[in-house]
Amino acid sequence: MKPTIYDVAEKAGVSISTVSRVINNTGRISEKTKKKVLQVMESLRYQPSVVASALTGKRTRTIGLIIPDVANPFFAEIARRIEDRGRELGFNLLMCNTDNNQHTEEMALSLLKQKSVDGIIIGTTTKNYTLLNELLQEQFPVALIAQDIPELVIDVVTVDDFLGGYQATSHLVSLGHTKIAFLMGNSGRTSDKYRLQAYRQVLEENRLPFDERLVVETDYSMEAGKRAALEILASPQRPTAIFAGFDLIAIGVYQAAKELGLRIPDDLSVVGFDNTILATIVDPPLTTIAQPIDEMGRQVMDLLVREIEGSKSTKQRVILPPELIIRNSTKEIAGA
Repeated sequence: MKPTIYDVAEKAGVSISTVSRVINNTGRISEKTKKKVLQVMESLRYQPSVVASALTGKRTRTIGLIIPDVANPFFAEIARRIEDRGRELGFNLLMCNTDNNQHTEEMALSLLKQKSVDGIIIGTTTKNYTLLNELLQEQFPVALIAQDIPELVIDVVTVDDFLGGYQATSHLVSLGHTKIAFLMGNSGRTSDKYRLQAYRQVLEENRLPFDERLVVETDYSMEAGKRAALEILASPQRPTAIFAGFDLIAIGVYQAAKELGLRIPDDLSVVGFDNTILATIVDPPLTTIAQPIDEMGRQVMDLLVREIEGSKSTKQRVILPPELIIRNSTKEIAGA
């Protein structure tokens, strides 16, 4: 079996990204570390898997896509739109799932660089600011989809998460709900932060108390949504409505409500976020905030390809408007 970059990193006692920087002669690395990595590469007879055309400066017509989990319908639909647009522009797609794990993400970035992709689109909750900064300093084409990192000068295509959170919470308040729970994904992700800010602002504007016990972090899965909903619906602070930060979490709320014998929307109103196919196939159909998935996929690929081809000189942040889609999972609270 041929040695891999992971074998080199392990034997040299360094990170995969450090090995990658030695191979590509980029970034700041001490001579001692560089020498050690090169010695390990020689002892293992490791040959970097570099596409020959990349060595001559030619493009590989391949784009890398890093997402949390393709099993999540939102990211599956995003990936499909990106792939479709890439194909129209003559680019193939290499996709990596990370489960929002920083180590897995680092491996994915390293792998995609090894495959000599022309650019990378990132949709994960990345905390690899150092690694991203190195790519940007190398002028390597990178773009973010469905999230933002305000600290970096980088191409971004996302939805107005604050407006979406505002629309969702305002809809529930307009129906007379005063005790509204918010099940979010990860407070480290900008999209979740903005949705939480909007939720709090709507409560404040309507002179409703903010109860931190009604805000729960999950991990973007149905199972986590169900666990969180079971806990919050069994508590003394039981809400009459739940704003789920993602459709997948909302489906978990449906499962919890069924297990507890609660009817949606008679006993509990639910609003999701994404407007994936899940929203239309559950019973009752889910009221949700629609993200313009087609437009997001098209625009992020267009931005990246323009940078690859050198046809733009500045980074762009594209923020698209969401839309409240009212279905049958919400209703006016009795006595409102």
